[in-house]
Amino acid sequence: MTDHQDGPVKSITDLARIAGVSVSTVSRALTSKGALNKDTRRRIQELAAHHGFQLNVAAQNLRLGRTGAIAVLLPLGHERGQHLSDPFFMAMLGFLADELTERGYDLLLSRVLPAGDDWLDNFIRAGRVDGVIIIGQSDQGAVLDRTAEHYNPLVIWGAHAPRNRYLTVGTDNEEGGRLAARHLLERGRGRLAFFGNVAVPEFAARYEGFLDALPIGARDRVELVHAHVTPEASHRVAADYFAAGHRPDGIFAASDVTAMSVIAAAAEQDIRVPDQLSVVGFDDVPLAQLSNPPLTTVRQDIQRGAALLVDLLCKRLSGERPESIQIAPEIVRRESS
Repeated sequence: MTDHQDGPVKSITDLARIAGVSVSTVSRALTSKGALNKDTRRRIQELAAHHGFQLNVAAQNLRLGRTGAIAVLLPLGHERGQHLSDPFFMAMLGFLADELTERGYDLLLSRVLPAGDDWLDNFIRAGRVDGVIIIGQSDQGAVLDRTAEHYNPLVIWGAHAPRNRYLTVGTDNEEGGRLAARHLLERGRGRLAFFGNVAVPEFAARYEGFLDALPIGARDRVELVHAHVTPEASHRVAADYFAAGHRPDGIFAASDVTAMSVIAAAAEQDIRVPDQLSVVGFDDVPLAQLSNPPLTTVRQDIQRGAALLVDLLCKRLSGERPESIQIAPEIVRRESS
């Protein structure tokens, strides 16, 4: 390798002069961020290796007012016992990590138990990240609205509502509920129950869609069973429900975790699924296929959702003003119904 180097390469400017390109091009080549011709990227990386030059990314980010990190926050205002090990969270976080890595960002993860109305503003003021992705609105809609008024790089995974001031990516939860209801009706089920915490906006929308697809006379007969989303809590609620003598022939659960807990509790009471009871979940997490029996569920495309969250956040970071996106759900028929 030959070049016209007259002295040691001490800075990115020196390397840019040797390579005959701009400083920003060298930065993109050495950080693997941004669009760049593959041959150009390789040539600059080889030059840097030849001269023993390493880019101080932290110093560069400091100069540019960037951190190189994106926060993924999980506010648990309504379900404080929920953990990151939840199958839905695990799936979503894996896809988000992949997408952010592709964009050259680090992921800063935090499980938040809101103790006041200023938790999000306090986090942002700390200056640790370039943008924020929030998984689930929980009961924090007012907080999100207020922060969105003054902080642009913020995207939320959750149900879209016209009143929201913040940007969302999420599944059409009402349509998901309608799909579940139609499926149970097709299976000839008429004694129905819904398991879920309707204080959660997404779960409330699933419940409303479920009722909407039922015949008018059947809506008032649906049992609403308040169930938390953790496996232990939802299993306890289902076990007590069946032990009290309740015998629906169709259950729609607000999440796959709750649905699988219902199936386990039913088995303990010798209620055969699906012969005596059809169960439908929501999410289609990887564990749904391994349930016994495999779980019929309303699938939301978590992988596509993660890609859209990152894409919309990057657009916000570049000054664009994208609109919220709603993803269509689909019913996945398995043996539990």
